[in-house]
Amino acid sequence: MSNISSLVNALVNKAIEKDLIQTRDRIYTRNQVLGLLNEANYQEDAELLNLDIPDMLEELADQAVKKGLIEGLLDEREQLTAKIMDVFMSKPSEVNQIFYLKYQESPEKATDYFYQLSKDSNYIQTKRIAHNIHFKSSSDYGDLDITINLSKPEKDPEQIKREKEMKKDVAYPKCLLCAENEGYVGRIGHPARSNHRIIEVPLEGEDWFLQYSPYVYYNEHSILFAKEHRPMKINRDLFSRLTAFVEKFPHYFIGSNADLPIVGGSILSHDHYQGGHYTFAMTNAEEEFSFTLNAFSDVEAVVVKWPLSVIRLRHADRNKLVDASDYILQKWREYSDPDADILAYTDDTPHNTITPIARRRGELFEIDLVLRNNRTTEEHPMGLFHPHEDVHHIKKENIGLIEVMGLAVLPPRLKDELESIKNHLLNEQVTVADYHQDWVQSIKDKHSNITQDNVNKIVEDALGQKFARVLEDAGVYKTDQIGRDALKRFLSHLNVG
Repeated sequence: MSNISSLVNALVNKAIEKDLIQTRDRIYTRNQVLGLLNEANYQEDAELLNLDIPDMLEELADQAVKKGLIEGLLDEREQLTAKIMDVFMSKPSEVNQIFYLKYQESPEKATDYFYQLSKDSNYIQTKRIAHNIHFKSSSDYGDLDITINLSKPEKDPEQIKREKEMKKDVAYPKCLLCAENEGYVGRIGHPARSNHRIIEVPLEGEDWFLQYSPYVYYNEHSILFAKEHRPMKINRDLFSRLTAFVEKFPHYFIGSNADLPIVGGSILSHDHYQGGHYTFAMTNAEEEFSFTLNAFSDVEAVVVKWPLSVIRLRHADRNKLVDASDYILQKWREYSDPDADILAYTDDTPHNTITPIARRRGELFEIDLVLRNNRTTEEHPMGLFHPHEDVHHIKKENIGLIEVMGLAVLPPRLKDELESIKNHLLNEQVTVADYHQDWVQSIKDKHSNITQDNVNKIVEDALGQKFARVLEDAGVYKTDQIGRDALKRFLSHLNVG
């Protein structure tokens, strides 16, 4: 373990190198970090270290444990390291000022600055994210993104025990997305956000903020959230905000999780969207056929060849796109087709909603409306249009916005399980989990010559095909002829009344 003087000196040097601070700030920032570590001594001739910021922070947290400043629980370590990085961060007003100065040059320069700042400050957990397994897998719908999520550290038993003992009446910040997280030091069970900064992005007369996800799943994975703590809601105002955002930031897409359980995301309590600078498989998916919206005949309307049911609208005038999107939403909310298992309500409980995504396509605005329904049945108690039981060995969680667009976020257990499957396929005496047996047998049946050279691609493609099946389960209209006929009944309904 390096000594504290060497680590602090190296950290200050790295902060200068990354333009977090200027050389003139060296003494001040050094003293602030020494104070956080309760360290009275500093050696000017400290050993020169060449470590990345996350590694230095880990070692400084180890030193704090050794000195008895913290016990070493994950949340305590993160509170300390976030406070240390906050020493090198500008105040929120200054970050916003720099962002909008760069925005005057171009929106892309502004987001480049903020994304780099969020990584350099260790708010985005670059070292942990590097542990994720990521590859592309071919499917009938294009190359799907597969990610096995290994970035979130496991909580130790003491941390879990402390979280259970924590008072439940602490309600500040109200949730993980609230603006009040900016600069919040954290507590057991609520992440440290001392080094967190957010950007003001006014939308349609409301206060909204932009931040990046600490565990980015794709390039510039961003979160746009309302200042007001209020539930998610898919409505006309949402379409206005999405198109207003891509007008301000034409290089980003922006989308929202659905606003109902099962088909929504993990946070429904705070109105928010997710965006970024990334091209998903769904963005480039083939357009299967076009149709006409009689009430909006100048809006280009197509159905996308995708496992979920996607209506794509396109127009140069974003207001016309908002009108057409809201019209389809209102029609879908009330639409039932028992022959296709589509029921809008059970008693007074609504089932139909939409997962919307907006982007620019050249000079045009484009909105994808993904039709969703959260009905449950005896046969499918977790959701009729949700991953069915035979794919739960891969994924059984909700299919949210990111998955809808073609990026699978799969559980950590699959890392070791896929290795076992590969070894098993190479005729090694390796046991495979019972819930994978049928899948492994289907891979064997399809491939007679599995070798060390091709086993990785065979298993990765099989995983991609299985994820495509997961998405097909979530599609309200299937991609076969019966499903397409049922979808066309809804499209005809759009031109009635």
